[in-house]
Amino acid sequence: MSYMVGYGPKFPRRIHHRGSSLPCVASHPAKIQCHQGFSIMHSQSPNPNFLVGAVVGGPDKHDRFPDVRSDYEQSEPATYINAPLVGALAYFAHSYAQL
Repeated sequence: MSYMVGYGPKFPRRIHHRGSSLPCVASHPAKIQCHQGFSIMHSQSPNPNFLVGAVVGGPDKHDRFPDVRSDYEQSEPATYINAPLVGALAYFAHSYAQL
């Protein structure tokens, strides 16, 4: 399983990210109040918007990843997770004259 959204055949589909988990304005033009967002957060449906390239927290100490939106420790993308990966990829891209 890939822990990068949109990479490979199996990746996280229920990440803990507001913009990714709420429906877009085109499909849901009415305002979504704070209390309404909780029913969406606890839903088992995949996120309607993919945050392609986001890297989530990953598996627990037993190598399990339940792909549950409310488990923010495992399913939330964060800059401290993505930053080292971006740095390494930038180095390799520069080394091979891709940048």
